[in-house]
Amino acid sequence: MALFNLDPEITREPPAPLEPRRPEGSSKVWGWLIVVLLAVLVFFFVRALRQVRFEVAQLSQQTEEMNRRLGEVEQRSQTEAQQAAQAAQSAQAAAHQRDQSDAARVLSQGEAQQAKQQADAARQQASQAEQKAEQYRREREQELAHLKDVLSHIADTRSTAGGLVVTLGSNSIRFDFDKADIKPQYREILSRIAGVLMSVEGYSISVYGYTDDIGTADYNQKLSERRAQAVRDYLAESGVDPKIITSKGYGKSDPRSPGDSAAAHATNRRVEIGIVDTTIRLEGPAN
Repeated sequence: MALFNLDPEITREPPAPLEPRRPEGSSKVWGWLIVVLLAVLVFFFVRALRQVRFEVAQLSQQTEEMNRRLGEVEQRSQTEAQQAAQAAQSAQAAAHQRDQSDAARVLSQGEAQQAKQQADAARQQASQAEQKAEQYRREREQELAHLKDVLSHIADTRSTAGGLVVTLGSNSIRFDFDKADIKPQYREILSRIAGVLMSVEGYSISVYGYTDDIGTADYNQKLSERRAQAVRDYLAESGVDPKIITSKGYGKSDPRSPGDSAAAHATNRRVEIGIVDTTIRLEGPAN
């Protein structure tokens, strides 16, 4: 049959179905919807961005506040650390001072104890020295009493506060008027006195010359000095150490017998020998 072509090469495909056509108004609507959607998205994005910026600003402020507070805390911590270090140094210094005070107190107690012991020892030594001095004084007093007893057999001898006084008056040595020479008959008495004084130790010897009241004071003063010097020289020549002998004249200043009689004048023309213990007392001339 001629109406049908059975050749596959020339077989035609059926035509594609036609798409339905959209109306032009719907495309515009979709375009506006997209614009609106984009606008909404932009609005929310901007809004979210502002919120983020706001939160970032707040976080920045909070960070600055935190940094400020941290700075204050750090400063306060440094200050407290310095104060703690100073307190530790003060405590260490106080402990060191306390240790020194304790050591000083212990040392002071030791020194006080040592001082007390030394004071006790010193008091004991002083007591012993005082006892020895008292014993020595009694021994010297006994010796001086014995010396007085011996000298009393030679010449008039008396005890005074300063020692012994031997008076060489008219009954022992007589000086002629206006003379200072020692006559031979009186030298034996001086020799005996010198022999006694040579045997004692620790005494000083003072020779005092006196005159009567005839003549001027100046003349009698010089005469008394010559008489005292004559006795001193004789004692020294007899063996008494001249270093312990001194002489002095008193003129007519101290008469033993008042009056103008010849006996009174003879009594006042005298020489006295003072004997003083130099190991116990250091006093002036015996009177």
